[in-house]
Amino acid sequence: MNLHHFKCNTLAGEPFDFSELKGKKVMLVNVASECGLTPQYAQLQELYTEFGGEHFEIIGFPCNDFAGQEPGTADEIATFCSRNYGVTFPIMEKIHVLGEKQHPLYTWLCHSGNKHVDLEVKWNFHKFLVDEEGEFVREVDPRTSPVEPEIVEWIKK
Repeated sequence: MNLHHFKCNTLAGEPFDFSELKGKKVMLVNVASECGLTPQYAQLQELYTEFGGEHFEIIGFPCNDFAGQEPGTADEIATFCSRNYGVTFPIMEKIHVLGEKQHPLYTWLCHSGNKHVDLEVKWNFHKFLVDEEGEFVREVDPRTSPVEPEIVEWIKK
């Protein structure tokens, strides 16, 4: 099993099949509108503007698991992302990244898929990098900027 086996819905409620990402490097990130790290939306968009498209994708997952920092509805989240940060990368439906209701994709990222060590999503804006074959590469701490040189170099390789 790899990333390409998963499906979920976009923020607009449309089905999204991760098999569409075959051949692309992907950054998966749980996002929130009312977090101290929310300004990372601007950096994510900067990264997406420069590299997004044929070889790289960013997928955002709104999540209210950390201190209730994403209380909005799908429409409120979409408006917030567009109005405040000009987000054009795909945003999926709000999910759980922790606990009993953890989305299967995050169960894969944190446990069976990474093949290294069990992980736990630490906070909003925790980033997971997946290669072109859909295999987990590594996690990136929530406080680490999405435009850090090590991430940019990984995208460029």
